[in-house]
Amino acid sequence: MALAKSRRGYRSVDYWPGFVDALSTLLLAIMFLLSVFVLAQFLLSREISGRDEVLNRLNSQINELTQLLALERSSNQDLEDSLANLQASLSAAEVERSRLQQILDRGSGASDLAQQRIGSLEDTLDEERQVSQRALAQVELLNQQISALRRQIAALEDALEVSEDKDRESQVKIADLGRRLNVALAQRVQELNRYRSDFFGRLREILSDRENIRIVGDRFVFQSEVLFPSGGADLNEAGEVEMAKLAQALRDLSREIPSDINWVLRVDGHTDNVPLSGTGRYADNWELSSARATSVVKFLIEQGVPAERLVAAGFGEFQPIEEGDSREARATNRRIELKLTER
Repeated sequence: MALAKSRRGYRSVDYWPGFVDALSTLLLAIMFLLSVFVLAQFLLSREISGRDEVLNRLNSQINELTQLLALERSSNQDLEDSLANLQASLSAAEVERSRLQQILDRGSGASDLAQQRIGSLEDTLDEERQVSQRALAQVELLNQQISALRRQIAALEDALEVSEDKDRESQVKIADLGRRLNVALAQRVQELNRYRSDFFGRLREILSDRENIRIVGDRFVFQSEVLFPSGGADLNEAGEVEMAKLAQALRDLSREIPSDINWVLRVDGHTDNVPLSGTGRYADNWELSSARATSVVKFLIEQGVPAERLVAAGFGEFQPIEEGDSREARATNRRIELKLTER
């Protein structure tokens, strides 16, 4: 009767581990969402930085072309001023020619001098006309160059606008990718949590009659004395029996979980804080805890559990669940923990 009461008391506290399991699941989901958010921010910053470099190069080219256009306009203005001066000189020469022609018409005595003067003025006029034509040709060439520069600037502005449009489209795509990734990860977390709940439910049914096996949050905890001899890492007969039950549950679970869910069972070895003697097989508690976790993993592999679904880790005495140096605290800290998680 006392044993029955003890079992009913033990089973009555199963609500609390379930509550802790739900909280840990929520925490895991939040961690995944934060990881996705950091990844999206990283991809977005890389995309934006690349667009900024393209925009800076385009702006630099536009500035250079603008400066060149200003220089060409200045040269064009100088040529136009020279042309205006030449045209003024030409007009003055025409006026002088007309005046001399009038003088020639009025007096035949001064005709020879006037003819010479007229010839000189005509030569000067021809030279100025040639200079004017060359100036007009240079002005035309500069106008063509200015038109070409304007077309290049317009093309660069169009390219800049297209780049900005692509940048905005990329940002929208990144945001949409982040949302879809969040949804996919949330679905994977929910699926893994469902299978984790099923797995722990089966283990509770199989192992609930053992007082030295506990559920702590999202982990099953085996006391080392159940599985191993003192100071050793080879499974004893009772430990093999318990691990065989665990292997059966894992084989059933591995057939049910979809292959795209990258799950693993992590086996963590822990010891108490009592140093090992130097004459034993293991140098310290690090080696002992790692060897015990590895021993469990190897036994599960022999029982048919896929090796890629198992992880062994040793923590020595540095992750206690109960502080203090009492016999009870040390016994509690000597343990093997099993946790179903993602790789």
